[in-house]
This record gives sequence, structure tokens and C-alpha cells, in this order.
Amino acid sequence: MTQLTTSALIASITVLVLAIFLGFELISKVPPTLHTPLMSGANAISGITIVAALMASNTQLSGGNKTLAGILACVALALATINCVGGFMVTGRMLEMFKRKEG
Repeated sequence: MTQLTTSALIASITVLVLAIFLGFELISKVPPTLHTPLMSGANAISGITIVAALMASNTQLSGGNKTLAGILACVALALATINCVGGFMVTGRMLEMFKRKEG
């Protein structure tokens, strides 16, 4: 098992902080007319998260060894699935608002 060195930890935290800052800056600059396509893109990324969680849970639980990483991978799978399904439901409702009413 590898240990996380101090320099690797600092590099990881730096990447996390930069990603948070960049994500906030990009999303805050999106005009309101593009929010629905942006939500659909976020749902697609959640789908990628589901695949990654599936791979992580399969790797950790395939040998019958239920470690903390395996449990966290299963929790990540459940939460990513809820996020993806809920996001598509909200996007569907938003798109329903733009349909023309017959009558």
C-alpha cells in the first residue's frame, strides 16, 4: 500500500482548489439562456462518475474484501445515481416549460 507524501497531498489540494475556483468562475459567467444545456452537460458528467464508481466498487469488492474504499465506492455509486436521475428529471421538467400548449 502506498503512502501519500506531503508534496503529493499539497499538489492534490492545489488541484482541488483550482478546480473549485475555475468551476465557480465558469458557471457564474454563463448567461441564463444556456442554463438548460449546461445542466444536461453536468448530467453527462454524472454519468461518467457512475461508471467510475462502478469500476472502483468492482475492484474493491471482487475479492470479497469489504474495505473502507469499497464501501465508499458503493456510497459514491448510490449518490452519483441519485444525482444523475434527479438531474435528468429536473432538466425534463424545465424543457416541458418551453413546449407550446395546444389549444
